[in-house]
Amino acid sequence: MKKGLLIGCGVLGVLLVIALIIFSWAVGIYNNLVGLNEEVLKAWSQVENQYQRRYDLIPNLVATVKGAADFERGTLNDVINARASVGQLKVTPEILENPQLFQKFQQAQDNLSSALSRLLVVVENYPQLKANENFLALQAQLEGTENRIAVERKRYNESVQVYNTTIKRFPAAIIANFTGYKEKMYFQAAAGAERAPEVKF
Repeated sequence: MKKGLLIGCGVLGVLLVIALIIFSWAVGIYNNLVGLNEEVLKAWSQVENQYQRRYDLIPNLVATVKGAADFERGTLNDVINARASVGQLKVTPEILENPQLFQKFQQAQDNLSSALSRLLVVVENYPQLKANENFLALQAQLEGTENRIAVERKRYNESVQVYNTTIKRFPAAIIANFTGYKEKMYFQAAAGAERAPEVKF
């Protein structure tokens, strides 16, 4: 009887040690996923900060350009409408896991970028606007913001790549599926970006 009890206790002890090792392993993987998810969210917030900076600069740019009475209203209206479209989007962390919402967000931002690019190209035909110090300062800030957006989108994509790779690899995939970690969306180039833009004078 004592021998059976000792063997039973020994087996139970070994099983408890194995269970503790498996639990520790799962906790380690889960904690890594939490850290990677937070890294993605941090990178996302930086992208949002730069988009917000651009969004805040546009009213000043529009007000300055409106001063040129004969300025092309269609181009200016495109910028105003694109900004309004971006302002209507409600951005939540869930957007990062929803391809349709993420594409809609990216499309709105790409439309705004495109409208701003057209505005800055059209400005070349207005020497009095090009000589306006306020406009030049706003143009420089906007160009700097566009560069910052590109950098932050790149950093975001890098953190998403690490996160997505981790949640797809075994054995982390098991923990990720069990705990609800889903694939995040990447920023992609705008449609037609592979073709050089036509510049007509």
